[in-house]
Amino acid sequence: MNANFEKQVLISGNWKMNENHFEALRLVQELSALLHLPNGETVLSESVMVSIHPTFTSIRTVQTAIESDHVPVFLGAQNCHYIDKGAYTGEISPDMLAKLGVQYVITGHSERRQYFFETDEIVRKKVDAILRHGMHPILCVGESMEERNSGKAYNKVKEQLKAIFSARSVEETLRIVIAYEPIWAIGSGMTATSGDAEDMCAYIRKEIGELVGPEVTDGILIQYGGSANEQNAGDLLSQSNIDGLLVGGASLDAKKFVAICRSV
Repeated sequence: MNANFEKQVLISGNWKMNENHFEALRLVQELSALLHLPNGETVLSESVMVSIHPTFTSIRTVQTAIESDHVPVFLGAQNCHYIDKGAYTGEISPDMLAKLGVQYVITGHSERRQYFFETDEIVRKKVDAILRHGMHPILCVGESMEERNSGKAYNKVKEQLKAIFSARSVEETLRIVIAYEPIWAIGSGMTATSGDAEDMCAYIRKEIGELVGPEVTDGILIQYGGSANEQNAGDLLSQSNIDGLLVGGASLDAKKFVAICRSV
């Protein structure tokens, strides 16, 4: 990354299948209190952006709380379908999310790939749909422990990136956030070392430049996700190619999450 490029950071809280709408409201209120100074200004650095990703049943409640309390966070979602409307029982369309003011949508998360059999083809369709409705995809890529131990980690991530960014325009690419999440670190308490995470994020940046063009390498945001917490956030964010964190369990604790957001 160009040393003269001003680094922007995105911290995203993935609440997963936690917090009913009452609990979600309380959590947003706690975040609001912690993120605001007595004069109404935010405790966050100007370079830090924050998104929170509640369950679908809580999105409307969270949206209202963010707007009424002027909470300095973006509203996010954890998933969406790639079709706008139709006979898809139980699915949520990108159009519905956009109408609620959602700005960031997680897609390609390893849990979606593993438990719901989402392929790279499906993930690409979702990325296209999210972009079409003016939102930002947070595209998750990463390898399993078996793939890492067998020396296939970089090839696995390269394949995932190629499936999404081949024939992608510069403009669209710069609207996509990439989250490197080593599958073996998710929910396990294990975290990639800051050096390992930096190496892979640097590799991702290089590959995106080769797939799309060198003009995107400085502008694209690359997060690390995988048991990120308030203890390791500062070390991870100090790496030159890590532009943010995709936070799981720690995002359910307002104090811990704000501490992570202030680690830059």
